[in-house]
Amino acid sequence: MPHFSINSSARLNTCHVDLQRLFNRVVRDFDCTILEGHRGEMAQTEYVRTGKSKVPYPHSKHNFEPSFAVDVAPYPIDWSDHERFYFFAGFVKGIAASMDLSIRWGGDWDSDTQVKDQTFMDLPHFELVS
Repeated sequence: MPHFSINSSARLNTCHVDLQRLFNRVVRDFDCTILEGHRGEMAQTEYVRTGKSKVPYPHSKHNFEPSFAVDVAPYPIDWSDHERFYFFAGFVKGIAASMDLSIRWGGDWDSDTQVKDQTFMDLPHFELVS
C-alpha cells in the first residue's frame, strides 16, 4: 500500500485538517507526493513573478496557516503525462465527494467539468472551497 514519505507528510501537515484527511485517504489507493502546502510571502511572490501563480501574497489559499490549498502530483512524477494528472484529479475529486468535502482543482477552476476552457492550468493544485 502506498504511503507518504517523511517530506510529503511534513508538507501535508501544513495544510487544513480536511486536506490532510483527504490526501491520507487518497494515498492508500493512488501513490502521490505532496509538493507544497503552506507557502510564505517570498515563495508566493516568486511564483507570481515566474507565472506559476496568478494570485499575489497574501491572497493565495496557500498563504493561510493552515493552508487551504495543496499541490499534489501522482507518483512517480512525469510532468509531461497530463492525462495521468487528469485521471488523478478525477480520483481525488471522487474521494473528496465521498467524504462530503468541496474542493476545486487547478485544471478546472470553474468546476464545470470542462477542462478545455481554462486559461491557467495548475494541474497539481487542489483547494478547499469555502
